[in-house]
Amino acid sequence: MSGDVELLNYIYQNSEMGQRTLTQLLGIVKDDVFKRNLESQLNEYREIFDISDSKLKEVNKEAKGIGVLTKVSTYVSINLNTLTDKAPSHISELLIRGSTMGIVDITRNLKRYDDMDKEIVDLGKRLLKFEQRNIEELKKFL
Repeated sequence: MSGDVELLNYIYQNSEMGQRTLTQLLGIVKDDVFKRNLESQLNEYREIFDISDSKLKEVNKEAKGIGVLTKVSTYVSINLNTLTDKAPSHISELLIRGSTMGIVDITRNLKRYDDMDKEIVDLGKRLLKFEQRNIEELKKFL
């Protein structure tokens, strides 16, 4: 059970970070086509987040969200990285880097917890495929 909870918490934190990042970027982005792409990604992160949250509640566990330091440093990093360049190509590059880190982490976690509850593993695989799709979609804006 603890492996299930650890994997769910990872999925929860990853999707929480995705939501925070995209919500912040949506306030910066001006290009309508790019904005629609980010909104679509945000919706998928919300779905994955909600599912992971529900599954944690099913097993009477409270989700461990991302820490305050991580939230603050990410917020500052986004502001600094978009201060002088708000172009879709630049923001896409930043998001591709983030999704690549997410792919590495979820792949590592899926291997580590491969014998866990099938529904939880499937949610992790959904997150992995989603991150891979994000990269392909974002490449169009480079």
